[in-house]
Amino acid sequence: MKQKILALTLLSALLITGCGNAAFSSQAESSSSAQMQESSAAEPSESTVADESSLAVASGDDVIEANAVGYEGMEAIPAASVKPGEYDIAVDSSSSMFKIASCKLTVADGKMTAALKINSKSYDDLFAGTAEQAAQAEKSELIAPEEADGGYLFTFPVEALDQEIDCAALSHKKQLWYDRKLVFRADSLPEEALPQQEKVTAETLGLADGEYTVSVQLEGGSGRASVTSPAKLTVAGGQAKAEIIWSSNKYDYMIVGDEKILPTDTTEFSVFEIPVSSFDKKLKIAADTTAMSTPHEIEYTLYFDSSTIK
Repeated sequence: MKQKILALTLLSALLITGCGNAAFSSQAESSSSAQMQESSAAEPSESTVADESSLAVASGDDVIEANAVGYEGMEAIPAASVKPGEYDIAVDSSSSMFKIASCKLTVADGKMTAALKINSKSYDDLFAGTAEQAAQAEKSELIAPEEADGGYLFTFPVEALDQEIDCAALSHKKQLWYDRKLVFRADSLPEEALPQQEKVTAETLGLADGEYTVSVQLEGGSGRASVTSPAKLTVAGGQAKAEIIWSSNKYDYMIVGDEKILPTDTTEFSVFEIPVSSFDKKLKIAADTTAMSTPHEIEYTLYFDSSTIK
């Protein structure tokens, strides 16, 4: 009898031990499976990473039609052809959503850089290249902004003037990279900045003394003012003068170079006769308007296209 009780006790102990080991084994397998799933979620495959990168580039309805930049027949001007120094320069942008408020070009040690001022904080970074390249670039390759009067200032490398340059911009709101094209306009620099560039004048064009017409384009200000085009062009002694007719009679003087010029007529429109020192180049001028409560001197540029002279 005692032997029978002992045998039953031993059998019960073996059964309990076996069940416990089975439960432990099941829990271990479950834990191991969960850890493997967690690890897999934390380390995405290369294909997943590539898909996420491609989504960082704007496409479809997020992209608007690009504007043309530069001008027909422009030829790239490298840093070696520009006199070292700092210059205010005009920049064409292919997007109205990426407007350059102002730009300072620095030429030094055979290289050019541009301080691009944007009057907003709509873009987190820029990249010297395409949007696709930017999406794959390291953080250290991106151009971070500096605070500047409520907007941002980006220091951007300039390969050449009068040449389309790829620029990618990262939208702060959408976190998408957008493709832009920029052209840094050599024709907006002062004449002394391009000592090797031939100056196009009435003399170099071989214009005889007489009267002609020429297409003229006005830029600057609020964009509301305009001038009559084509304009009358008078050549005397190899020197050219153009008749500038403004869209209002509220301009009481113009500054061209170092010369202050008064109007010849203000009956219906403000009319001026100004010297044309060169063609095919943006000429910086200023015009004083009395249309506001107090007179304001506003900066503009005039571009006289020599190919349109008749």
